[in-house]
Amino acid sequence: MSIQVYGIPNCGTCKKAFKWLEDSGVSYEFINTKENPPTRAIIENWVNSLGFKPMRNTSGQSYRDLGEVRNNWTNKEWIEAFASDAMLLKRPLFVKDGTAVLVGFRETPDVMREKLGI
Repeated sequence: MSIQVYGIPNCGTCKKAFKWLEDSGVSYEFINTKENPPTRAIIENWVNSLGFKPMRNTSGQSYRDLGEVRNNWTNKEWIEAFASDAMLLKRPLFVKDGTAVLVGFRETPDVMREKLGI
């Protein structure tokens, strides 16, 4: 089983997720999206798995800067936007065995375990 967690190191939500994973004895690989932004193909796979709506970081400045036009965007337009600015991606984003399974860190521990298969 391979779990990757995409995010940025100074994100408070990511830090909470890292602590939970470590406290749960789960090994994971952290991928810093600022230093290693995901490719368009990877993002397309994530959108196919999760949909673009839960992947949007709606509290970030990058999202606000898009303006109201973003409200009518298609999957393709969101994929392009995520690929051009990784700060638009909600954090953390969990990938298990190559498939995006969860984004954010608001689920109960039981749901987290189920989605991550732990």
